[in-house]
Amino acid sequence: MELTPRIKNPATLIPEALDPLLALYKATQQGGVPRKTLELVHLRVSQINGCSYCVGAGIRSARRGGDTDERLFAVSAWWDAPYFDEAERAALALAEATTRLADRTDAVPDEVWDAAAGHFDEKQLAALVLMISLSNLFNRINAGTRQVAGTQSW
Repeated sequence: MELTPRIKNPATLIPEALDPLLALYKATQQGGVPRKTLELVHLRVSQINGCSYCVGAGIRSARRGGDTDERLFAVSAWWDAPYFDEAERAALALAEATTRLADRTDAVPDEVWDAAAGHFDEKQLAALVLMISLSNLFNRINAGTRQVAGTQSW
């Protein structure tokens, strides 16, 4: 496959769309969830969706936030890696279930939701759900238009 985008990033072609997306991203940071957790969630969603652009951007952002390569390399197998605490595991499980809606008849099983709710309050759960949803949106924009990893323009 040729590594050139199909079009420029849609959010830059329609600048009126970029500001609200970035505002929503910033709002998720105000929900009381640790930045490292939100970064892990974004990275895992992007891995599931195969969005190399977002995986690359997510790793760079997580590193800037102080996360380690050891943890970032293990996100794709988080359930079997010793680097994540129980709250992060619950957030990653919620991210997987919410991203893979069609994989089961009960898209987000109660056990997954309840595990997350055991670690995060309602506002924090809202921030997680918004981050998961926004990550899925970014993945569809960037993977669908074949944005090239490492070429983030904002």
